[in-house]
Amino acid sequence: MEAGKRTIRDIFNRGRNLEIPFFQRAYVWDTEQWQRFLEDMRMVSITKRPYFLGSVILKQQETASNKDSILTVIDGQQRLTTLNIFLKVLCLKNNAVSDFTETFKKQRDKSIILLHNHNDQYSFNKVVNLEAIQVFKDVSENDHILAAYNFFNENITEDDLTNSLDFFNILDNILFVGIDLGYEEDEQQIFDTINSLGVRLTTAELLKNYFFKRDEIENYEKYWKKIFEKDDETKIYWDREITTGRLKRTFIDLFFYSYLQIKIQEPELKVKTEDKIEFSKVESLFESYKRFIRDYNLDKTAILDEIRDYAILFKDNFDYDIVNNELTNESGIERINAIIFGLDTSTLIPYTLYILKNVDDQNQRNELFEFIESYVMRRMVVKATTKNYNQLFTDRLISNKILSKEQFIQFLETKNDKVNYLPNDTELKQGFENSVLINKQTAGIIYLIESKIRNRHKQATQLLGINKYSLEHLMPKKWENKWNSVSTKEAKDYRNFKLKTLGNLAIITQSLNASIRDANWPTKKRGSGNKEGLTHYSGGIETLAPYLELSEWNETEIEKRAEFLLNKAKEIWKA
Repeated sequence: MEAGKRTIRDIFNRGRNLEIPFFQRAYVWDTEQWQRFLEDMRMVSITKRPYFLGSVILKQQETASNKDSILTVIDGQQRLTTLNIFLKVLCLKNNAVSDFTETFKKQRDKSIILLHNHNDQYSFNKVVNLEAIQVFKDVSENDHILAAYNFFNENITEDDLTNSLDFFNILDNILFVGIDLGYEEDEQQIFDTINSLGVRLTTAELLKNYFFKRDEIENYEKYWKKIFEKDDETKIYWDREITTGRLKRTFIDLFFYSYLQIKIQEPELKVKTEDKIEFSKVESLFESYKRFIRDYNLDKTAILDEIRDYAILFKDNFDYDIVNNELTNESGIERINAIIFGLDTSTLIPYTLYILKNVDDQNQRNELFEFIESYVMRRMVVKATTKNYNQLFTDRLISNKILSKEQFIQFLETKNDKVNYLPNDTELKQGFENSVLINKQTAGIIYLIESKIRNRHKQATQLLGINKYSLEHLMPKKWENKWNSVSTKEAKDYRNFKLKTLGNLAIITQSLNASIRDANWPTKKRGSGNKEGLTHYSGGIETLAPYLELSEWNETEIEKRAEFLLNKAKEIWKA
């Protein structure tokens, strides 16, 4: 066995073949992984720094002496396949197919180096043998090879070709941890060991060892133990794990990431753009801290002083448990917490922490938090993209020192940003009428409206936390057996569409039994036998209870309720 660093040229040695076994799973990466890969390649091209793309395990096959060497790909199929597809598209767009050929095809006969499995061979060969850009239409949902090609074709922009993506920068800086096995070695045992037995140190553990030496007990007590390890309650708080995008991250990791994003925006430090890009990578947070402190000649003790102050502020204000508890109707950090943790928008955390540290006036702070709620929720209703939120809330708003509602509005207006825009009332109306959202977003929109309009003195039942409600279709998706029929295909299609929009969706305290969920309107309201209906589970819910007085529920009523929700949203989330 031989192990070490490998470049792309090392892996794709032009005198041999790499073979993905027939029995190995098909290529399965999808949009989430492709988006991340594209962002990583942009970073590599811009920063021109070595970037590890993971491990590749290759096993030598027995081959005749007069044949080219063949190595089986034991681990790395997804990454190597993606790399081929991505760089093929990049070369096609640059009219530089020969660059691809001279890297990923054999020197002797220009045949493909990476021999794919049975499932993907046809599509993979089709892509890597293209001589010009084309779009593949009617791609099977199981054909992730052609889907990957289409994704990169659509998402590699002219700006990328000019400024952000360079074939040779990528070729020179992508590195793998390569393991080469002899044909008699047990690849399964090595694969299992690499993928399941390693115990990874957390970012917090690495930083603790970096900041404090063995003889620095006093500093450790002052700057670390009292803040992060004071008692069990403190440890539980910082060790809480939440899902953020594709990763699970602890609160302590979220904190250290947020502090770093705030710190690198300080103008007097003059942090280079390429370093900001690198320091924003969640996966290399510890290395970012080391490089940042070293390259910008920062004093560790001064950094620890700031970390202590920010950490106290973080723990005093960021509260995951709000998702399980009654939410106030007053604008402020509590409602921001509900949006961050109840609606999976952790990208707000760095900017929120920046506001907490730099805005002393509570009225100014809460007014800004109110606008952030309006901004995020309006965009959620209209299905505006969140792909630039990371840049907006970890970079631009902090670097531009946006510390008031007026400054935020002026920032959006000055930038005339077509991506990060604030939707107007017309767009909001279209959203309430037509947007089909994922369940968590739909429930969150309705819950945040409910928490604002609820008359808490009048209602006998207490408002629960955002995670305590179930989402219910008032007109069920399976309506055809128990509900009035419609006469035309157009009417049926319209009904099937409207029942998925906000006007037909409600939050209730418990999911309905399946037999009640699909029942007719009267039965769905009152229940049947020992199975309760909507009326029982909607006590005090002002976004629903009045509509249960109606004798029928149809498309017209769905539109009326959408208008009701719209009007409340316009009052709450002012543009």
